[in-house]
Amino acid sequence: MSSPRPPLFDFRTAKLAAARARAIGGDRFLLRAAADGVADRLAPVTRSFARGLVVGDEVPPQIAPFSGDWTTATFDAHEILPAGERQFDLAVSLYSLQAINDLPGALIQVRRALKPDGLFLAALFGGGTLKELRDAFAYGESESLGGVSPRISPFADVRDAGGLLQRAGFALPVADVERLTVRYGDFAALARDLRAHGQTNALSERSRKFLRRDTLAATLAHYRAHHGEDGKLRATFETLYLTGWTPHESQQQPLKPGSAKASLAEALGTSEIVISDSRKPR
Repeated sequence: MSSPRPPLFDFRTAKLAAARARAIGGDRFLLRAAADGVADRLAPVTRSFARGLVVGDEVPPQIAPFSGDWTTATFDAHEILPAGERQFDLAVSLYSLQAINDLPGALIQVRRALKPDGLFLAALFGGGTLKELRDAFAYGESESLGGVSPRISPFADVRDAGGLLQRAGFALPVADVERLTVRYGDFAALARDLRAHGQTNALSERSRKFLRRDTLAATLAHYRAHHGEDGKLRATFETLYLTGWTPHESQQQPLKPGSAKASLAEALGTSEIVISDSRKPR
């Protein structure tokens, strides 16, 4: 009997990476930009939020003004969010769902923590994130080792993000993406930024061996040749912004098919032309 497949992410490793990032205290520009992005999406909302939940360790200053009473909570090793049910009007996550194995289940827990007509906003890394590094590692390992090991986490696609919200029971789901290209003077600078953001390899099936010199050399040569520009190394970061509301009777509802009182032709001020289907018997 085969042993069960390990989870995609190693919880302990992801937690250690996050703790090391906080200790480093580097320029966490991606987290800052994500907080600005969430704040920009909150600003047009006219209602106030009495109680807010940050799925994470701290309340970013850009988010703090949107509620007078904030609570922080993080998922534990069993991916349980200790936040209670129907406690909050607003929930925010800034990359804190990145290393969750059961993302739909995590989103369901966030929805349950919100009151009816509560708002959820999240920032996640999108599918194009670190595509250059992924390509370079794939080439470097194939050339030197004859195979590829998991080094870059899989990231969600914007086309699937709205479906994740619907699957978790959120109403009025919206998903949009922002892309940022950063140019680094060398590979070490990129590695420092990834450590500062806690985004080092936390995959369960990652290689535990040190990166061989010939693998690193082949990886860097490919990176410079295919993703370099004016002596700099390009690195793409995509941020997906997810917005969803917990269902409430006051929200807009889609019309039932066939319930329209006016035709599209009337709305456009033109004549309606009926085309018969020649395949149907007369």
